[in-house]
Amino acid sequence: MLFDKYRYVVVEGPIGVGKTSLARRLAQHLGATALLEKPAENPFLARFYQDPPRYALATQLFFLFQRGNEVRDLAQMDMFRASTVSDYLFEKDPLFARLNLNDEEFALYQQIFRTLQLQAPEPDLVIYLQAAPETLVERVSRRAQPYENGISETYLYRLAQSYSDFFYHYNAAPVLMVNSEHLNFADSDEDFTLLLQRIGEMRGPREFFSRGAT
Repeated sequence: MLFDKYRYVVVEGPIGVGKTSLARRLAQHLGATALLEKPAENPFLARFYQDPPRYALATQLFFLFQRGNEVRDLAQMDMFRASTVSDYLFEKDPLFARLNLNDEEFALYQQIFRTLQLQAPEPDLVIYLQAAPETLVERVSRRAQPYENGISETYLYRLAQSYSDFFYHYNAAPVLMVNSEHLNFADSDEDFTLLLQRIGEMRGPREFFSRGAT
C-alpha cells in the first residue's frame, strides 16, 4: 500500500497548478488527513494583490503563523497511526517572502521562520506539479476566486520561476516532478490512476512524470 512507505505526502506547485485538488483526492483515496492551505482566511491577501508593497509583510506573516501552527500539530501526531496529505511544503514558505518583501522585512521574516521551522517534520514524498506560466494564468482566471482578482500575469511568471529555482536545489525529501499540462487529476480517473502507479514505481530521490497531448 502507498502509505506503507509514504506517511506524509506533500503536493506542491505555483498558484493555479492544481495542488489542492490533487491533495484532496489523494487524501480521500488513501483515507488520510488532508492538511490544506486556507487562503480565504487571510484578511490581507486580497489587499496584497491590489497593493503588494503595503500588505506583503502582513500577508506573509499571517500565512507563516497559520502554517507554522498546523505543522507543529502535525509533528505532535502519532505518525505511525495517522497519514497526511498536504498541499503545501513549509520549507517553501520563504520563496514567497523573498519574492514579495523588501530586505528589511525579509530579515525579520527569516528570524521568525527559523524559529518555527524547528517544529516542521520532513515529508516522505513531495509531488511537485509544474505548468507553463500561460497555463497558470488561464487556470487562475477560470476559477475566479475573489481574493485572486488582483493577481497579475507578471507575478505568476515570477512565481513559476521561483518554484523552479527552489525545487532545483531541494533535496530534503524524494521529489516526483509532474508536468500537469495534459493531466487532470481532479476529474480524470485514468490520470489519477497513472499518478498512483508512478508513485508506487519510484525508486530514486528525484523522478519525472509527464504525459503528451492527446
